[in-house]
Amino acid sequence: MFKHIRPALSALILMTLITGVLYPLSVTAVAQLAFAEQANGSLVRDQQGQVRGSALLAQPFEGPEWFHPRPSAASYATVASGASNLAPSNPLLVDQVRERVSEWNGTAQRPVPMELVTTSGSGLDPHLTLAAAKFQAASVAAARGVSEQALNRLIQAQLTMPLVGPAIVNVLALNLALADNPQPDSAE
Repeated sequence: MFKHIRPALSALILMTLITGVLYPLSVTAVAQLAFAEQANGSLVRDQQGQVRGSALLAQPFEGPEWFHPRPSAASYATVASGASNLAPSNPLLVDQVRERVSEWNGTAQRPVPMELVTTSGSGLDPHLTLAAAKFQAASVAAARGVSEQALNRLIQAQLTMPLVGPAIVNVLALNLALADNPQPDSAE
């Protein structure tokens, strides 16, 4: 009997070492060497060096003086991240979208960008398109008492172009730039 158990135990121990120790250690080593910033969470720090968040995860911002990311079905919690899984035909989704359009004061003449009224697949999307960021510029400018043109320049300064898709703005980076320069008009 031990003749049959010994090879099975040996295979179990060998595979445990390979898949449970060697492979994770090698992947971690490659990640730390080649992609250290991403492997360590893409942390965003303020001017004092304090961690303010991650460039990879959305976080909520309260108040009209800040730019806001896409809505989150999981309240921006990483453990519970995920989509709402509501079908387009679901009346609850329709009600949620209508409520969000109303919150943004959307009208037929001033339609709200879709990404500001629908959740992302993960519920943690940290980026907005240029259109969604510019849509918020007027209300942020009014809340801060600055010109919309100054905020649009700040948005343009934070704009990045991914390999695929439209230009995007990281909401955390944009708000940190706004916090570092609360009166962007004075930089003119």
